[in-house]
Order: sequence, then structure tokens, then C-alpha cells
Amino acid sequence: MDLTKPADIVASMVDASVKKLALGPRDLLIRGAISGALLGAATGLSLSATVSTGQPLAGALAFPVGFAMIMLLGLELVTGNFGLLPLAPLDGKALWSTVIANWYWVFLGNLLGAMAFGALFAITLTNMGATAPSPLAVRIITAAEIKTVANEALGNAGMITVFVKGILCNWLVCLGVVMVMTANSTVGKIFAAWLPIVTFVALGFEHSVVNMFMIPTGILLGAKVSLMEWWMWNQIPVTLGNIVGGFLFTGLTLYVTYKPEEKKEAAKPASALGATVRALAE
Repeated sequence: MDLTKPADIVASMVDASVKKLALGPRDLLIRGAISGALLGAATGLSLSATVSTGQPLAGALAFPVGFAMIMLLGLELVTGNFGLLPLAPLDGKALWSTVIANWYWVFLGNLLGAMAFGALFAITLTNMGATAPSPLAVRIITAAEIKTVANEALGNAGMITVFVKGILCNWLVCLGVVMVMTANSTVGKIFAAWLPIVTFVALGFEHSVVNMFMIPTGILLGAKVSLMEWWMWNQIPVTLGNIVGGFLFTGLTLYVTYKPEEKKEAAKPASALGATVRALAE
């Protein structure tokens, strides 16, 4: 009784995109910043679980707490919007220009929130720079370098790989957004979203908002990564991959196969015989 049918889910996806596109820059920035901070906190929790247990799967199991809070509070995450928002223009209910504007403001909000949380988190990991980086800080530094300079060392192969990891990541992340719509209860929504989110983290794919926290925090902690290396070898290709994965592989595919067809009038013209019979009866 708690499950929503796929066709109804797609209708909800379209409705959600229309509502999100009606939000102004102020709300998009605020909700985006909160989302960026929550995803930063979830990433910190995930890395902490991995460091303390030595098991990456433990980190993957912990990470969805941030995503669940974002979805339940109705906040703005640009990766989810990559999959949802194009459906409104496809359905003739919005302009593409409003989609681009939404992506811009939410991306900016996510970036500011993730970086702000990262800066505060870096303070706690080093006691305001007074002590050596903790094991968790070292893990963040290493991850920041792997996500950027390691890709640069591979050249074109690194660029293509990180782009594809972005595609695969947001294919699953946007499925998480959709899965939230399959349930009506809070517990049901959390569990449904948990499935694809754990999968993307465990497989090591690339999420643009997670990297807005991970890489600048790593730089603050001492990672040998320049701003250009951050954007050129991770943030830009990952974001482009997230757009492709979210829109083409999740939003568009579900919309095409489950979009409710408009009801056509089934009235048929009365036959001449039928008209004659009715006339005689009158």
C-alpha cells in the first residue's frame, strides 16, 4: 500500500520540476547551500567510518544520511536537478532558460555550502592548524590528490575516466531522487533512496557536490592540488558527466517509457443505421 506506480512517479517528477523551477534565486541559494553542507557532513561521516573500520563499504553504508536529509527537507541538490528539471520543458510546462538559471543558482549554493562546511571541518581536524592532520584529514588529502593530479597524470585517459565516473554516479543519484517518490512514509523514502546511493559510493563514482567539499577541504589541509587542477581535472568533467547521467540515463529514459499518454476522445460517429433506429424510436 506504500508503493507508487511508475507512471505516477513520472507524473510526480514532472510536477516536482515545475515547482523547483518556480523558486527564486534567494531560495535556490539558501537551499542549495544547506544541501552542500549536509553532503559535506555526510562525506566526512563516510570517510570517518572507512578510516575507523578499514572497510570502504562501511563508509558507503553511512553516506546516504546526508542525501536522505536533503530529500526529506525538500532542499536543492544540483545533481538531482540535472535529472528532474529538463522534464518540465519536455512536457511543455517551462522554458529551457529557466532550467539553466536553476542549475546555475543551485550549483553556486551547493559550492558555497560545501566549501563553508569544509573550511570549518578542516579547523576541527587540525585544531585550527595547531596539530598535525588526523588520520581522517590525511584520508581527505589523499582523496583530493587522487581525484585531480592522478587524473592529470593519465592525460586524456584520466579525463575520459572521470567523465564516465560522473555519468555513472548521477545515473544512480537521480535514481535515488526518483526512488524517494516511490514511497509515502518517511522510513520508506529513506530506505528507497538508500539503495542506489550506497551503490554509487561503494563503486567509487564521482559526484560533483561531494567533490566541492572533498577537494577544497583537502587543499586547505595541505593537498598538493591547484585551483586549476581541481576544476580542469575533476569539477568540470564530473559536472558534465553528472548532467549526462542524470538527464539522459534517468530522467529522460523514465519519462519516455512511463509518460502518461493524453486521453483521446473515444467517441465514434453514429452509424446511419443507428441514427435511423433512434429516430424511429422517438
